[in-house]
Amino acid sequence: MTQVFDRIAIIGVGLIGASIARGAAEFGAAGSVALYDASEAARARLRELAIGEVFDDAASAVAGADLVVLATPVGAMGYALEAAAPGLKPGAIVTDVGSVKGAVISATNTHVPAHAFHVPGHPIAGTEHSGPDAGFSTLFKGRWHILTPLEDTRPEYAQAVDKLEAFWRALGANVERMDAERHDVVLAVVSHLPHLIAFNIVAMAEDLESVTESEVVKYSASGFRDFTRIAASDPTMWRDVFLNNREAVLEVLGRFSEDLAALQRAIRWGDGKTLYDLFDRARRMRREVIDAGQDTAAPNWGREN
Repeated sequence: MTQVFDRIAIIGVGLIGASIARGAAEFGAAGSVALYDASEAARARLRELAIGEVFDDAASAVAGADLVVLATPVGAMGYALEAAAPGLKPGAIVTDVGSVKGAVISATNTHVPAHAFHVPGHPIAGTEHSGPDAGFSTLFKGRWHILTPLEDTRPEYAQAVDKLEAFWRALGANVERMDAERHDVVLAVVSHLPHLIAFNIVAMAEDLESVTESEVVKYSASGFRDFTRIAASDPTMWRDVFLNNREAVLEVLGRFSEDLAALQRAIRWGDGKTLYDLFDRARRMRREVIDAGQDTAAPNWGREN
């Protein structure tokens, strides 16, 4: 157990924020944890869970913290940091967990005082559950955390980036550094577009006139069932993701639409070779994901039923 920070503060304590709090405590990455959430009900629940010291305003929560983590929906991060900024101590590191980096950096950078260090980041981890009760200490174990450092030439800034990397490694994450623009395109491919497709397919199934909603639910096969798991994700968070990463998502969605049209033609004209070749390529990608340790090879994804 390696303590990286004496005190950390987490602003926004849902699945990710609560998991950071639990992980920091369990793995000894922080001496103490301060928590703030804009929801009064969430703050009350956090006091019951006793996973950190709960404050009723953001500035008080971050006072004395060596690390401040913004774990709100991406659309709220600028406002959250603006409220917290007066309490930031000299040398404090400010980071975030947003799955969009370009827009978040634009919204938050102006609120970081000159005496603090801004190191944006994104843990590629999560579940379909949300809220303080959803957090667990091992959420980040074996998962990737991407840091997108800014062009800050201060020698102390490089040290801050290294220290933040050490914190995430203490929580069990693998850490990689990447520029913000590249991050947003990569995440549009591996996360944002798949979620958009899942939301759309589940909503489409609900709207189909040729089948009833009860039939869709009753006969859900593994494919549709997996889409519903993804589509159960927090709608506020995902609304903000698509509004704040629109350029990258639209670019990738355009390519997807073109490829989908090609598949439609192959099905219409009975082009089995085109279909087989694409399915075979996709299956190889699945094996690569398993080999990289990013999922299980267990039958039925390890489900009991």
